[in-house]
Amino acid sequence: MINIKFPDGSVRSYEQGVTGLQIAESISPALARDVLACGVNGETVELNRPITEDATIALYKWDDEEGKHAFWHTSAHLLAEALQELYPGIQFGFGPAIENGFFYDVLLPDGESIKESDFAKIEAKMKELASKKEPVVRHEVTKAEALKEFAAAGQVYKCEHIEQDLEDGTITTYTQGAFTDLCKGPHLLNTGAIKAVKLTSVAGAFWRGDASREQMQRLYGISFPKKKMLDEYLVMLEEAKKRDHRKIGKEMELFMFSEKVGKGLPIWLPKGTELRLRLQDHLRKVQKRFGYQEVITPHIGSKSLYVTSGHYAHYGKDSFQPIHTPEEDEEYMLKPMNCPHHCEIFAWKPRSYRELPLRIAEFGTVYRYEQSGELHGLTRVRSFTQDDAHIFCRPEQVKQEFLNVMDIIQIVLTAFGFNYEAQISLRDPKDHEKYVGSDEDWARSEAAIVEACKEKGLHAKVEYGEAAFYGPKLDFMIKDAIGRRWQLGTIQVDYNLPKRFQLEYTDEDNSKKTPVMIHRAPFGSLERFCAVLIEHTAGHFPLWLTPDQVAILPISEKYNDYAKKVAKYFDSVGVRATIDERNEKVGRKVRDNELKRIPYMLIVGEKEQADGTVAVRPQGGGEQCVMSMEEFAKKVNGEVAEMTRNF
Repeated sequence: MINIKFPDGSVRSYEQGVTGLQIAESISPALARDVLACGVNGETVELNRPITEDATIALYKWDDEEGKHAFWHTSAHLLAEALQELYPGIQFGFGPAIENGFFYDVLLPDGESIKESDFAKIEAKMKELASKKEPVVRHEVTKAEALKEFAAAGQVYKCEHIEQDLEDGTITTYTQGAFTDLCKGPHLLNTGAIKAVKLTSVAGAFWRGDASREQMQRLYGISFPKKKMLDEYLVMLEEAKKRDHRKIGKEMELFMFSEKVGKGLPIWLPKGTELRLRLQDHLRKVQKRFGYQEVITPHIGSKSLYVTSGHYAHYGKDSFQPIHTPEEDEEYMLKPMNCPHHCEIFAWKPRSYRELPLRIAEFGTVYRYEQSGELHGLTRVRSFTQDDAHIFCRPEQVKQEFLNVMDIIQIVLTAFGFNYEAQISLRDPKDHEKYVGSDEDWARSEAAIVEACKEKGLHAKVEYGEAAFYGPKLDFMIKDAIGRRWQLGTIQVDYNLPKRFQLEYTDEDNSKKTPVMIHRAPFGSLERFCAVLIEHTAGHFPLWLTPDQVAILPISEKYNDYAKKVAKYFDSVGVRATIDERNEKVGRKVRDNELKRIPYMLIVGEKEQADGTVAVRPQGGGEQCVMSMEEFAKKVNGEVAEMTRNF
C-alpha cells in the first residue's frame, strides 16, 4: 500500500500502481467524469500514469490551469492530426498549449499555405476525429528509435529537434489514431472530451524564431469541453475587439506610432501624457509614504556595465546592439533595465547598516529589441517605462520590505477596481545548481515571502522551479472586466547583482556585508498597464485619472467666449476641461465627445451665459441638470476627493 496526500492535508491509502483516475473514482463518479489531469509531487501527468510510491496528489479539472493546459495540449495534437489528413506531406514544428488555447507551427509542401477560408474544413475534421474518442498513448523511446520513426514519416524539423535538443533516455512520444508526435505531455486520456474547437488566426513564424530559417505558418486555436463555453468565449472575443486599447487609444487621442520614428516606439500624445503623469503622481504619493527616494538615470550605459551585471551575456544577442563612439573601444548600450544604474547609486559612497533599507525609485525608460511580428500596441513594445524601484536591505529586513511593497501594490491596484491574485515562484528543490546565493539565504527569503503572504491573508499559488536564477519572486496577476488575466506587478529578491557589483555595507560589528536587493514594480510598465487599464475600463477612466473631466460644448460659435470663461474658472479650481469650438450642431458634438469617453459634457448657450450656469450631461446619458459653475466644480472635486481618500 502507498499513502496519497491530498491538497487539504488528508491522507488515504491505495494499492501500489494506482492511477489518478482510479483515485478520482474512489472519491466520486462526478469527479472522475470531470477530472482532466493530475499532479503527482508537483508534476502534472496523465490520469493513467501509475503511482508507485507515497505521493502528494492534486486532481485537475477544467477550472484549473493545469487541467486547461492538458486539454489544450491534446487539442494541439488533434489539430496536427487533422492537418496531416488534409494536407499530405505537411511538415510539423512545435505545437504547445498557451495561455488561451494552443498553436501549431506547420509548413505545407510546394509553397502552399493555409488561409482563414480553410478554417471551417479543418475544424470539421478535428471534430470528426475527436468524436472517435481516440486514446492518447504515451511511449518512452530511445533517441535512435525517435529519429528512425520521424525520419520515416519525413518530418525534417522533428528530426532536427531530436538531434540538437534531446538527450537519450528523456524522449517520449504520444500517439492518437494515425498521428504520432514528439512530446513530453501531459495529455488527456482520449480526444473525446474535446467537444468544441475554433481556429482563431494564422500568422507567420520562423522555425526556432530564427529569421534566417524557413518561415512556417502558425495556426492558433482554442477548444472547450462544451459548445456553450465556446459560444461564451466568442462573445468575449467580440467584446475584447470593442475594448482593444489600440482602437480606443486612437479615438481618445492618447498615443500613436510612427513608422518614421520606428516600430514599437510609442509616442504619447498630450492627453495620454496627462494620463501617464497622473499614474506616476499616484504612485509617487504612495511610495513617498514608504520612504522611497526618486532618482533619474541616463537612457544609455557603458557596455561594461551590462557585462558586469550579466545582462549582456544573457540578452546581448537579442538586444539592441552596442552604440560605438568616435573614441576607440568605447561602447554604450541603450538601457535594457534600470537595476545596474541603481547598483552604482548604492556603491557611490560608503554605506552603513543604519542607512538600510535604502529604497531607490525611478520611472526609468528602457529599450529591448522585439521582433516585428511580436510587437502589439502598448503591450509589446521596444521602448517602455518601468515604475522601477530597488530596495537594498539586510537579510532580516526582507520580510518587512515585502510586506511594505505588498501594501503599495494593494493601494495602487485597488484604486482602479482590479481584483488580483499572486504567485510565489520558488527554486527547484531538486536542482540548486542553477541558482546563485547560499542555501541559507534562499531558505530565509523564500520563507519571508511565504510568511508575508500569510500575514496579509493573500492566497498565493506556489510554483517550484519558477524562481529567477538570482532569487525567489512574487508576481501579481489581475483579472480584467471581461475575465482575462494579466501579469502586472512583481517583487523579486536578488542575491546576484549585489555580488556582481561588489556592493557592501558596514554592519553593527564593523564587518563588511553584502546587501540583499529587492526589485519592485507595481505597474510593471506604464505602457502595458495603460493598455490593460484601457481594455478593463473600455476607456472610461475614473474621474480622478481621466485626462479631460469635462467637455464644454457651446451650442454655436456665439457662445465660445462664455465657454472659455467657464474653462478658465475650472482651471483655477483644478477641474480639467476642454472646449469643442467646432462649428457643428450640438448633437454632433455630443456624439463625438461620447467617443472620447469624457465623463461630463457641459452644454452652454444663451440662457447659461445669462445665468452663469452650465447644462450638465453625464457620459452615456443619465440625469441632466443645470448648475452654476461653482456648484459643478464643487461636485467634480468632491467626487475626486472621495475616490482618492485612501491613496
